[in-house]
Amino acid sequence: MRLICILLLMFSSWVWANTEETSTAPPDQKPAAITQIKTLNTELRTLLSESKTTKGSAQNVVSLQLINKNEELREVIADLVNRSKQDDETIKPYHSFVLEQVNYQVKFIEEAIVFLTKKVNADEQKLDTLGDEQKLLTQKKVQEIRSYIQRLLSQQWTNYHWLADLGIDTSKQKNALVNNIEHKLEYLSASLTFNSQQEQTLNKQLKAATESEKGSLQLLHILSERQLASDLTNMQAFIKLADQMSVDTADYKKQIFEQTGNVTNDLLNVAVLLSIVRNNLEDLSHWVVDNAPQMLFKLFVFIIIIAVFRILKNITSKMVKKAVSSPNLRMSQLMQEFFVSMSGKGVFCIGLLIALSQIGLDLTPILTGFGVAGVIIGFALQDTLSNFASGMMLLIYRPFDVGDFVEAGGVSGKVSHMSLVSTTIKTFDNQILIVPNSKIWGDTIKNVTHERVRRVDMVFGIGYSDDLELAEKVFNDIIDDHPMVLRQPEKTIKLHTLNTSSVDYIVRPWVKTEDYWDVYWDVTREVKRRFDEVGLSIPFPQQDVHLHVADAEAASLAKVKRD
Repeated sequence: MRLICILLLMFSSWVWANTEETSTAPPDQKPAAITQIKTLNTELRTLLSESKTTKGSAQNVVSLQLINKNEELREVIADLVNRSKQDDETIKPYHSFVLEQVNYQVKFIEEAIVFLTKKVNADEQKLDTLGDEQKLLTQKKVQEIRSYIQRLLSQQWTNYHWLADLGIDTSKQKNALVNNIEHKLEYLSASLTFNSQQEQTLNKQLKAATESEKGSLQLLHILSERQLASDLTNMQAFIKLADQMSVDTADYKKQIFEQTGNVTNDLLNVAVLLSIVRNNLEDLSHWVVDNAPQMLFKLFVFIIIIAVFRILKNITSKMVKKAVSSPNLRMSQLMQEFFVSMSGKGVFCIGLLIALSQIGLDLTPILTGFGVAGVIIGFALQDTLSNFASGMMLLIYRPFDVGDFVEAGGVSGKVSHMSLVSTTIKTFDNQILIVPNSKIWGDTIKNVTHERVRRVDMVFGIGYSDDLELAEKVFNDIIDDHPMVLRQPEKTIKLHTLNTSSVDYIVRPWVKTEDYWDVYWDVTREVKRRFDEVGLSIPFPQQDVHLHVADAEAASLAKVKRD
């Protein structure tokens, strides 16, 4: 800022000196704005004189006052130009005076821009010869001067509008300024592209550098980042100025968006959106032209590998199914299905990984990601993993198989399907129950049909007055005559309990498991029929109630009834 203020002083001295000498002498009755301009010019000359005798921070303060006073002067000039444009009668006599003030501003800015531009170019040329610390300081100064040049250019555009409002043709000056802005935007666009690529290159080198190389590379990276930030700031400022001049800035706004990724109101501009879409389509078309043959070949190889391993998957599944179905292994159907399924899926997964590697995909991050994801999923799906572990235990210990009738997990029925997570049980009334494996493994498992032979337990009662030998003969005849009852192991027919209302016999024949209910129902029906034939009774619970009433009580009761 100090350098900019000193430069401003150098070019302001002759402006305000000439103002004092050549300004048109206004009439006695002057508008307040005219008087204010004269006052500001006087204050500017006074501050200019003070700045020549001060040094250090005091000179910076005075220089800042000069800049602020000049801004106040420009505000007053803007008001006068606006009033002159509106044909204010009080301003007409001072038209030449206002025009003179505007021309002073135009001349000052022209000379200042030329000088500051030369200063920037000289400082940039010296950057390569300076030390590391001096580079950072010089880079900061250059950015300050560039920002002030942008400010001066914006003010100059305003000056040309003022002159046009005062009746002066400034079309040539405006066109020259527009061309200058367009040239600067083109230069900044190229500089932004170059510095962006350089920053990316330095960033890659810094990541791969050794400790001894990192010091110098870090400084270069900082300088590159600052230069990139400076280019972005300058381009955004020039884009704003170019928009005031009705210059097409869609491509530059697109470049800013691609560089920063910031979503701004500029993206709502149709031209900017079309430029972004057009650029992306061009990049896509170039990529397709350059990579399409290679990608098609890789895709062809990918499809071939997948097709081959699908065939291998089917072959492997059939081979494993044939192996595990051997009677010598005595594997349960569930375990057979598990091995068949896992072998096929394992072969296909290997083929998928090989196919992905052939299209250029790095499998290391994927496998690492699977490991990390496995830990996360393990915590998130604890209940599911518990079911999985229980399914593995059921698979190993084989307490039941598909088709067995079981009582487990609080339900009973026929096992119709089983996976490593749950077991599907079909009840006798044709309901489907899906039970988690952890609930089955954590409870008592009763496999009703696991053994090939079962004993049918039945209890029959006869009356206390019935013939025991006759009853035993009937039971033996019924069991011996039934074709599904096995001769070995031997049946059991014994008097078991002298119950409250009956004498109970246990009848326990042995049958094949699949004949269990047929024997149970047939024997029960036959017992009832044979008991009826031979006159044996089937008692049911009953009680005899005996009432004993005294004579006096009976007489009183009879009297009450008569009354």
